[in-house]
Amino acid sequence: MRKFLLVAMLFPILSQAQWHVNVLGGFSNYIGDLQSRAYTTQQAHTAISAGLQYDLSSHFSILGNGSYGVVGASDTYSPQADLRARNLSFQSKIYEGNFLLEYNLLDLNKHKFTPYAFAGVAIYHFSPYAFDSLGKKVWLKGLSTEGEGLAQYPDRKPYNLFQFAIPFGGGIKFRVTDRVVLAYEIGLRKLFTDYLDDVSTRYVDPAILQAAKGTTAVEMAYRGGELKGGPGYPNTGAPRGGSKYKDWYYLSGIRVSIALGSNKKLEEQRRLHGLYDCPEKVY
Repeated sequence: MRKFLLVAMLFPILSQAQWHVNVLGGFSNYIGDLQSRAYTTQQAHTAISAGLQYDLSSHFSILGNGSYGVVGASDTYSPQADLRARNLSFQSKIYEGNFLLEYNLLDLNKHKFTPYAFAGVAIYHFSPYAFDSLGKKVWLKGLSTEGEGLAQYPDRKPYNLFQFAIPFGGGIKFRVTDRVVLAYEIGLRKLFTDYLDDVSTRYVDPAILQAAKGTTAVEMAYRGGELKGGPGYPNTGAPRGGSKYKDWYYLSGIRVSIALGSNKKLEEQRRLHGLYDCPEKVY
């Protein structure tokens, strides 16, 4: 009986609310030790996202989305000779769920387009891997390529594959019909790990690494030896990455927003301006 009363109380609110289905298609990329460019399509991969949007007002909305993308990079494309000699590479699938607050600068019920911005919280899963010289996929976390979890390096803790992030970004929206809005957006993710690419700090002693994790760990920790005339394994303690800055990833693409049911707010605007039975004039 209580459930019935609750549904009865909420039904008028939910029936008048403006809900939307959002779908985004585009690309994903990352910023880190193997990709220093702030924003680029070089080495980018396909990304998709889908979710629901609820309009709090004509300017504010809350959104919940699930996203999938792939990030990756290789030293082969680096402009720095010493990084090309390092010869590291990685890829990782990203599975993300987020909750966002979005702000439209203009009211899309009155205007044809508007800039917008968003921010929120997210949780994501990643797991970096690389392909060895024979083309076999090798998962990197368990190899402790920088000594994570080894007794000889107590300050280097294993990293978690589930992490929190702060998503934020913006774009521009265009109203196509009463129910359909197109947008182009860029969404960055501030991360709290420097191991999205399994590269962060300094090289460990290869003898210690081999004893603890095996030959594959040493081979994946430094891959310069795979290159013709490449230098040998670096001295213990030599820089492998830069731990000063955390990694980032971002999603960018075209978003389609489809209103569920009729657009109540747009109908109200038409009635207010006496335009309910004729096309709305937008600017």
